[in-house]
Amino acid sequence: MAVRVQEPDFDIGAEMDALTAGNPDIGAVASFTGLVRSGAGEITEMELEHWPGVTEQALEAIEAEARGRWPLQGVTIIHRYGPLAPGARIVLVLTASPHRAAAFEAAEFIMDYLKTRAPFWKREVGPAGAKWVDAREADKQAETRWYTR
Repeated sequence: MAVRVQEPDFDIGAEMDALTAGNPDIGAVASFTGLVRSGAGEITEMELEHWPGVTEQALEAIEAEARGRWPLQGVTIIHRYGPLAPGARIVLVLTASPHRAAAFEAAEFIMDYLKTRAPFWKREVGPAGAKWVDAREADKQAETRWYTR
C-alpha cells in the first residue's frame, strides 16, 4: 500500500508494475488518473496546496477504509500539489484485487472520498483572474452513496 503527496509527475506504468510485482493473486487492477482540465480556455493553471503530514494521514485513512470494505491486494494513491498546467496529471489511484468488481468499486470509492475529504486547496487561474475552488455538489452527492454500502 502506498500513499504519496508529491510535486513531481508520476509514471503510471511504473506505479502499476510496483503495485503488482511478486503478487500472483492479483487478478485485476483498476486505475484512475485525474488531469487538469482547461475548462474551454477558462483555466490556464491549477494550483494545489496541502497541509504536509495532515494530508498524508487523511489519504491513508481513506485507503484504510477502502481496504476494510474490499478484498484488496494493493492500493496506490498519488496526489500532486503545486502549480499544474491543463493536461497535467493530478492524481493516480490504483486498486488491485483478485477480482475486477472489487478493484473498480474500491477505485471509485477512493476517488469519491478524495474529492470531498482530502485536505487540498485548489485555486484556478485563468484570463479572468484566480479563484479558490470548493468541492462540487455532485462530488458531495457521489460520496454519500457509500454511506449505505
